[in-house]
Amino acid sequence: MSGHSKWAQIKRKKGATDVARGKLFSKLAAAVSVAAKGGGDPATNATLRVAIEKARESNMTKDAIDRAIKRGTGELGGAAIEETTYEVFGPGGIAILIKVVTDNRNRASAEIKAVLNKYGGNMGGPGSVAWMFETLAVVHVDLLDKNKDEAELFAIDAGAEDVVEEDGILRVVVKPADLAKAKKAFEEAGYKVISAEVSLEPKNTVEIKDLKVAERILKLMDALDELEDVSEVSANFDIQEEVTGELES
Repeated sequence: MSGHSKWAQIKRKKGATDVARGKLFSKLAAAVSVAAKGGGDPATNATLRVAIEKARESNMTKDAIDRAIKRGTGELGGAAIEETTYEVFGPGGIAILIKVVTDNRNRASAEIKAVLNKYGGNMGGPGSVAWMFETLAVVHVDLLDKNKDEAELFAIDAGAEDVVEEDGILRVVVKPADLAKAKKAFEEAGYKVISAEVSLEPKNTVEIKDLKVAERILKLMDALDELEDVSEVSANFDIQEEVTGELES
């Protein structure tokens, strides 16, 4: 099992808990506000359209979404929302990109540094980590009782550039412009789409063969993801199968 995929699985399982805490709504609202800076009409702003769809899938109310849009376009008062990225080196020499959406950059920076100090991460300079990642549009599909081979062929017909199955989850990479179309195609064909989003993915991975290092990495990733100002955490670790077995035992 890929460690990066393991982190994705952990985040999916955390989803329900985050909704209960209200934390996910805060992150989704911030993402909508940032996207709305490029225009408040989702018909002409694809980034906003994707952010709104993601918010709706998590049962955010229309009023909350509208407020987030107006905050992004400047129609509502309050501190301005800004987006920034931190480049980090973690345990085992892994690279981490942390995307932040915040109305207080000093607070966000202080909280991230505190987590890094606690779990063994170090801030890198501009460009030290970003080159190891690329922006991809990824659709995750739960195969359930669907045939894996048929699903992979369907994904290719739907415009997939890469398809990987792991533990019953199909990871389909498409062009960012084709994300909404691919998601709709899967749903109309009766597949269960877990997520569909544009994300930062590692070009290459670092193999993690040590249990203690793997545990430190996952604790660091979890702590970063828990921060309210953090919208996305991407890393290039690949926990090897024998270590994954120990983690789950």
